[in-house]
Order: sequence, then structure tokens, then C-alpha cells
Amino acid sequence: MVFLFSAMLIFIAFGAYSPYAPVYFAGIGIDNPGFQMTFGQMSEVLFMLLIPFFLRRLGVKWMLLIGMLAWVVRFSLFAGAAVDGVYSMILLGILVHGICYDFFFVTGQIYIDKKTSGDIRGQAQGLLVFVTYGLGLLIGTSLSGLWVNSLAERGPLTPSDWRLFWGVFAAATLVFSIFFYFMFNDTIEEEGAAPSK
Repeated sequence: MVFLFSAMLIFIAFGAYSPYAPVYFAGIGIDNPGFQMTFGQMSEVLFMLLIPFFLRRLGVKWMLLIGMLAWVVRFSLFAGAAVDGVYSMILLGILVHGICYDFFFVTGQIYIDKKTSGDIRGQAQGLLVFVTYGLGLLIGTSLSGLWVNSLAERGPLTPSDWRLFWGVFAAATLVFSIFFYFMFNDTIEEEGAAPSK
């Protein structure tokens, strides 16, 4: 239950990133935002290949937590780059996508697969998709959309607006991560995995 609730929370952040990162990039003068975001998918492929290596050494809890903290890093980089438009910070924020997505969502799918019996495994995976791509994205896109649209009523968003936007999501994902760290207790570890702390 703690994992599913945390997954919903982190996908609220995903609901802000997916629709508004390209708008933000264009607004601060980054050329071809769609192409820039493909670097995140390249990163995703790389880190997916590294999951078995890290999962054996870190265990489920730390993999999930690192995935959540990567969102804090991403949003902090975006907030920090908002005023000066520092491309290297933007690019690094895009490149951590592999950690943001693979370490949390893909590891979470593996976790659910290990924790559930075969007769309910499909339903459990479906529930994960529902709370993330369903509820989490719905809440995230709705809240961030309301915020951005309210700001846009007075004119184009300024760098200070974007810094506040990403800064709030950085703070929120940090709170989500702290909640997960203290509340998640994986008492039955996968074979060969390091014990969770």
C-alpha cells in the first residue's frame, strides 16, 4: 500500500513534467524541445539495462528511493536553470529520466511481480498502472495545467514563474521521498537482493 501510494504521488510529478517541460524549454529559448527530450528516452534504455546490476546491490527500497530523489534533482535543475537558461542544467535534468522512470516504475513492476502470487499478479500490475498512469497523471496534469493557465492569463510565463513552478514540484517530490523512506518496509526481500534499510 505504501508503494502504491508513493507511486501515485511520484506520477503527479510526471504529470507536470510531460506536458510542460517542452513548453518551458521553448519559453527559455531551448531549440527543438521535442528532440531535446529524446535524450531522456536514450537514458531510459541505458538505465533499464543497469537495473539488474543495481537491484542486486541496493535492494528494492533504495532503488525506488533513488528513483524518487532523481525527480527532486530534475526539478531542482530545471528551477535553477529557469532564469539564466543554462543548457547544461536542462540537459542533465533530461538525462536523469532513466533513473526517474526505470529505478522507480520498472523496479516497482519487478517488486509487485515478486510480492504477489500468480493468481493476482495481473490485477496487481493493473492496479499499479491505474494509480500511476491513471490517478497520478490525472492529478498532476490537472493541477499543473490549472497553475500554468492561471499564470498565462496575465501573459507569457516569465523565468521567475518557471523557477517557482519547478521549485514547488522539487519540494513536493522531496516530501514524497521522505514519506516513502520512513513508511516503506520491504520485509521479504528478493533472492540475492541486498536487505533494505
